[in-house]
Amino acid sequence: MKASIRSKLEQITERFEEITALLADPEVQGDQSQFRALGREYAQIEPVVGCYNRYRTLEEAIDGAREMLDDPEMADLAREELDRAETLRGQLEPQLQLLLIPADPNDQRNIFLEVRAGTGGAEAALFAGDLLRMYSRYAEGVGWNSEIISESHGEQGGYKEVVCRISGSNVYSRLKFESGTHRVQRVPETESQGRIHTSACTVAILPEAEEIDAVEINPNDLRIDTYRSSGAGGQHVNKTDSAVRITHLPSGIVVECQDERSQHKNKARALSLLSARLLAGAQREQASAQAEDRRLQVGSGDRSERIRTYNYPQNRITDHRINLTVYKLDEVLEGALEQIIDPLTHEYQVEQLAALAASERR
Repeated sequence: MKASIRSKLEQITERFEEITALLADPEVQGDQSQFRALGREYAQIEPVVGCYNRYRTLEEAIDGAREMLDDPEMADLAREELDRAETLRGQLEPQLQLLLIPADPNDQRNIFLEVRAGTGGAEAALFAGDLLRMYSRYAEGVGWNSEIISESHGEQGGYKEVVCRISGSNVYSRLKFESGTHRVQRVPETESQGRIHTSACTVAILPEAEEIDAVEINPNDLRIDTYRSSGAGGQHVNKTDSAVRITHLPSGIVVECQDERSQHKNKARALSLLSARLLAGAQREQASAQAEDRRLQVGSGDRSERIRTYNYPQNRITDHRINLTVYKLDEVLEGALEQIIDPLTHEYQVEQLAALAASERR
């Protein structure tokens, strides 16, 4: 192991011990903001420290086995132990390198998923519905919760625009690569001559802002309108102005929520979504300044970039960022999205490891 990497691991171990002591301090426990921040940092570096402790235990075993090689009665046993420990140590080194990749502070967060129909008219709206179903099926399969915050239906089905909140473990970590333009190639049901049409939707993944880092919003910058929900019927729908639309005047961002029956709850949800959009915008500007040449544009929400094509006639899905093609479009649309997410995550890790190695050479 390189001395620079070992030095980093020692520093992380020392910080872990410091955090452990702080979390047991009654004064820190009384400050919920500090306690939560330390708790998140503890959770982030605990796997690194655990892996490094196993690595050091194996190093001690290797040193002990080498000392026993000089004893004729113990030599055979020592060689077996030496081979075993060296093999396990070799397996841990790449794991430690991956764990040293700087953690994305948003990885543990819930998200707002936004899908908007683009070019293609009614067919694009239908495709937006297919995308929402794909993400909902995937969320259900991994045990996440999803709920629609606002929706605008297409004339022939699907959605002109839909916003969904997805909550659970590591949601942003798994879905952050989905931001961008998704293109579909298929024969619409209304196409009498069997010609393939191309339509597109944009997807944005916004990490949900927490109270401790939420963007400060001046109430004077907001215009709040209420209107009647346009739900699917029932005694309550269209009888009270429970739906809420909020316009952030400085940025022009408009958010709305009509999912809840309570105007108060809809307003709270809409403000949460507005905060997430403003936070994402600030992060996007920062990320753009720091990493203009990154191919994956993780979490950038860059909607001008075509990231993926869904070709129905060939049952093919292609992610253009990593030149990945999978002939299992039907499975992916049913929620088997890990076939795309896992290779994207691996490619991202390779890029991060390369950047880490480059920084070590400087």
